[in-house]
Amino acid sequence: MATTQLTYTNLPPNSGVVNPTGTTLVAAPTNDMQLANAFPELTVLRVTNTDDDTALTITVKAGDNPPAVAAGQGDLAVSVAFGTTHYIGPFESGRFVQSDGSLMITSSTTTGTIAALRVPRNT
Repeated sequence: MATTQLTYTNLPPNSGVVNPTGTTLVAAPTNDMQLANAFPELTVLRVTNTDDDTALTITVKAGDNPPAVAAGQGDLAVSVAFGTTHYIGPFESGRFVQSDGSLMITSSTTTGTIAALRVPRNT
């Protein structure tokens, strides 16, 4: 299974940032997306569906137990309507963090982009 690495766009406190381009979605079940060294509680995913008639589903995979003691609650699946942008998150480490400290994400289609935004802890 191929894994596409995502990187953070840091949101600077008391400032702004240009809307990131994002990474083209890759589709499950043969491909995953990974956000290494994740900060789930500080992470918001921006998902844009560029298809003209089909919704897509973004799934944030449940983590490994341990460290994700609430992983039994399962994956989080969010439908993104065609032609729209959704912001998903922040996330609970106790449910979504993998044993290597990453977040794993899958998509039902390749028609769109994803960007990982990191919210500052303090301003």
